[in-house]
Amino acid sequence: MSKMNLQDSFKKFCKQNKFEINSQQKEIIVLLDKFLNQKETFLSSLFKKKEKLCFYLHGKVGVGKTMLLNFVYDRLETKKLRQHFNEFMINFHDFRHKKKDNNTIRIFVKKIKEKYDLIYLDEFQVTNIVDAMILGKLFEIIFEEKIKIIITTNTKLNDLYKDGLQREQFLPFIKIIENFSIQKELLIENDYRKKHNEKFKEIFSPLNEKTSFRINQRFRELTRNKIKETKIVTTKGRNFVIENFLGVARFKFKDLCDKNLGAEDYINIANNCNHIFIEEIPIFNNENSNQQLRFITLIDVFYEKKIRLTLSLEGNFENLSSSNKHSEIFKRTVSRLFEMTKSP
Repeated sequence: MSKMNLQDSFKKFCKQNKFEINSQQKEIIVLLDKFLNQKETFLSSLFKKKEKLCFYLHGKVGVGKTMLLNFVYDRLETKKLRQHFNEFMINFHDFRHKKKDNNTIRIFVKKIKEKYDLIYLDEFQVTNIVDAMILGKLFEIIFEEKIKIIITTNTKLNDLYKDGLQREQFLPFIKIIENFSIQKELLIENDYRKKHNEKFKEIFSPLNEKTSFRINQRFRELTRNKIKETKIVTTKGRNFVIENFLGVARFKFKDLCDKNLGAEDYINIANNCNHIFIEEIPIFNNENSNQQLRFITLIDVFYEKKIRLTLSLEGNFENLSSSNKHSEIFKRTVSRLFEMTKSP
């Protein structure tokens, strides 16, 4: 697709969906077109100019990064894969666990190369030391194989895994991305997910008898004439029991976030549900930051899986508090909750 066609297509797409269009977005469309259609010339090979194999798009919550890259991705005529970063890393760790081979990373990347020329990783973030230690080598081999990567993230490259354990061992990854990537920030002041979404049908607060009555009433509306069953979700030998399952699942916050559950558990729960109630969400502070991080991961997964939510909260939704440690990343969670609970 030519640059002009891509730009014209984007204008038409925005008009059809009643999206605002601005110079920042248009500039990124042009840059993506150049990135996706690079051709090695005599001069570039003579001067050993590195081919850019990664497009790293960062920006604040709700500015439209994912919308923009989804638009481009859907129009690509190439062997391609789109995955949430959490899911990509889960697949890698599963592969590594099964193979138990010293050359696992190279074998994993070779298998990707057999199927895909481009990978789109949405919501890139590094929150644990296991991923931090492996990403440098993983991406080094991905780039050796000339697999192109496009990334969306809320975090500037140099701020990834900031203050993380043994961060010095993560720095080679940042250097690799710097060498092979086009980095671009999408700067828009408004959070588009909130802009046309001021009324929330699926949020109840504070926690009291009135709230409890209303959320029970909402649950009955959604599950009328449905047959209850008990569903067991199994993840690597761990059983998670969903009582009174009716396609709609109902949980207390502590059932999902006080226990030792992670992204893979949440993915498997989401694969069995279309609407989930999460009740008694606490006020977040430095004392419950671990539970907050699980909640952030939970919402990332449910958002990716297009799960509709009903929530009850201890505090005021429009002024949600956070631990100091997770305050920046939690902005994305709040923005997503706006979208996942809005009135149809």
